[in-house]
Amino acid sequence: MKYIVPIAVFGILILASKMPLSGVGGAMTIGWAFLLAAVVVGIYEAWTKKRGVLGWITNIVASFIGAFLVAPLGGLVVVMILSPFMAGSSLAATGGPVMYLALSGMMVVTLFGSWGALWLVNRWR
Repeated sequence: MKYIVPIAVFGILILASKMPLSGVGGAMTIGWAFLLAAVVVGIYEAWTKKRGVLGWITNIVASFIGAFLVAPLGGLVVVMILSPFMAGSSLAATGGPVMYLALSGMMVVTLFGSWGALWLVNRWR
């Protein structure tokens, strides 16, 4: 966790700085990066706990589902917190540090959701 979160946040910031956000492709690429980071969390946990094949599949699916459920809620909370600093109608229109801070916060929340789902699955094992 202490390595995946900083690497994922750094990666999303670099991706966002190089990607044009004016169209659908930039937003879709950032969305795929969020889901890819969640899958990496599942793979990392399966690798470190030395799971079998069924454990790997369970970890990846649980991590993906946890991120898929928590990411919209985390995005909503981050946007509500940063809304006083938005100059335009959206974060993409505002751009700059506010958008990068929002992307970083959403990545952290998504990864914690992924880890929370894995924690729940591990309690049932």
